[in-house]
Amino acid sequence: MSKSLRFICSAALCLAALPALAQTAPSTDDDEAGPVIATAAAAGSDARTVPASRSRSDAAATATLAALLPHLAANDTIPLMDRSAMFAGDLSRLLANYDVSQGAVIASEGGRPAEAGKVQSILRGAMALLGTPYRWGGDGPDGFDCSGLVNYVFKNALGIELPRVSREMARKDDAQLIKDRGALAAGDLVFFGRKGRVNHVGIYVGDGRFLHAPSRGKDVRVDSLVSGYWSNNFMQARRVVL
Repeated sequence: MSKSLRFICSAALCLAALPALAQTAPSTDDDEAGPVIATAAAAGSDARTVPASRSRSDAAATATLAALLPHLAANDTIPLMDRSAMFAGDLSRLLANYDVSQGAVIASEGGRPAEAGKVQSILRGAMALLGTPYRWGGDGPDGFDCSGLVNYVFKNALGIELPRVSREMARKDDAQLIKDRGALAAGDLVFFGRKGRVNHVGIYVGDGRFLHAPSRGKDVRVDSLVSGYWSNNFMQARRVVL
């Protein structure tokens, strides 16, 4: 199991009562306001500024945990034992999805049994980059934009070269076009946009979630594809030949 996954699981167990942060909408792949500096109120004193990098990392970790382990944010009216059981189920599925020895789990969603090992390589490579800061035009571990992240993961995991820009990835003719979210499989590229124009891309990781570099001022994280901003702005997906 990768160090990043061990960190996620350890943090999940420690933060089981942590509420999910609300999803925020980036403007586009290219345009976004600068880093937001979070403030925290000191007890009995004036608010003090928290470093931007710490604020971004905390936001990415919280959003990722909430997406990967949704019952962290379960309603408090759910009996504790039921909530604990649901959380345990979330954690079990997470471990299975990212354990290379459990390739059949990945293959069962979307029917890619012959490619299960390659999909695992993509997912492991992507998950290892959680918390990397967004950087416009970035295509390396010091910072990524959305298409730079996807390109880096596929190139390093499997040696696959993809178009550099999200809208060009969305037009890739030799990759299967998928418009129905119910047909998505782990490893698919998911595209978002407005007014018919693609401006963002991420990697689907299964169970209605995807990994991406959201926007300026935020870090690489996992978000939900089944509700909120990303659900409303989903346009299509592409299945790259592995």
